[in-house]
Amino acid sequence: MTDIMIPAWVDGVLQPVEKLDAHLRGLKHKAVSVFVMSSNHMLIQQRAAHKYHTPTLWANTCCTHPAWDEDDKLCANRRLDDELGITGLHCDHRGRVEYRADVGGGLIEHEVVEVFVGRADLSLRIQPNPDEVMATRWVDYQTLLSEIDATPEAFTPWLRIYLADHADLIFGDMLANA
Repeated sequence: MTDIMIPAWVDGVLQPVEKLDAHLRGLKHKAVSVFVMSSNHMLIQQRAAHKYHTPTLWANTCCTHPAWDEDDKLCANRRLDDELGITGLHCDHRGRVEYRADVGGGLIEHEVVEVFVGRADLSLRIQPNPDEVMATRWVDYQTLLSEIDATPEAFTPWLRIYLADHADLIFGDMLANA
C-alpha cells in the first residue's frame, strides 16, 4: 500500500514525505484541525477502530494532513466532507499551533497545525464515514474538560493539548459569549 505524501520538514526544508514515514521518524509536518462549535458545545468524533494510530479515541471535529501543495482552508473543508459529510460550512482560520505527541506504536505527531473553527446549529446534518469515524457527539465545553480530566486516555493527545495549551486561541471569544 502506498501512503499519501504530506508536507514535512527534512533537514529544515519542506518536502513531500510519506505520511507513515513522517510519523515513524517524528518529522515536523503540516496539519489542519477543525473545531465545529454551536454556542458552548463542540462536535467531537470517535476515531474508527481500524485507524493506524489512536483508534477509538475521541478527537476534535476533524483533522488531517494536507496533501503536498494543498491549500489549508480547502483541506479543512475537504476533510469535513470526507470524515463527516459536512459541506457548505464556513470555517474561520484561528491561527497556527505546533505540538509534538507520542501517539503510540512508535509513532510521533510533530505537527504545525492550521486551526479552523466553524459555527453551526446542533441540528447540523452529519453523515460519518465509517472508514474514519465510529461516532460523533456534541459536548458542552466544560463537560468535555471534566471528561478529559476523569479519563484522559479516552481522548487523543492532540485534543488534550489543544484544550490545555491553546483554548484561548481556538475558542476564546465563543466561550466568553456562551
